[in-house]
Amino acid sequence: MDFTVLFSNPLINAGVISWLCAQLIKTILDAIKHRSFNRQRLAGAGGMPSSHSAVCCSVVLTSYYLYGFQSPIFALAFIVALIVMYDATGVRWAAGLHAKAINQIVEYLENDDKEAGKKSLNDLIPRLNESLGHRVIEVICGALLGIFIAVLGQFLR
Repeated sequence: MDFTVLFSNPLINAGVISWLCAQLIKTILDAIKHRSFNRQRLAGAGGMPSSHSAVCCSVVLTSYYLYGFQSPIFALAFIVALIVMYDATGVRWAAGLHAKAINQIVEYLENDDKEAGKKSLNDLIPRLNESLGHRVIEVICGALLGIFIAVLGQFLR
């Protein structure tokens, strides 16, 4: 089988490379901050930089380079990028705050259950992921990373 077809779409290439770079940077920053390697950061949501923003912005700029401002591909990529970045700082950020509050409630109830000699709530309710969304600076840094990847890709073509 000819595997070159897997690398023949510049929009997919830009998006995948941007995602890989963002996740790698995110993992390295997390390892420095916590002084330990957490392999879950390689694919996890949230954190610095936003891989969602990096992917979207690299695809937007690459579609602009390839098809121009007036193309439907650029228009669709641009609108999807706006939705994704808005969602990352709004809805997903709020969902992370809700997860944090729920985890605190479960922990509080678990302490009461331990005192009463009851079964642990952690056996029934797994801890929710609190790192779902992004702060604005994380989205901006992800967007800048995506733009850098697209510009680099344009120069390497």
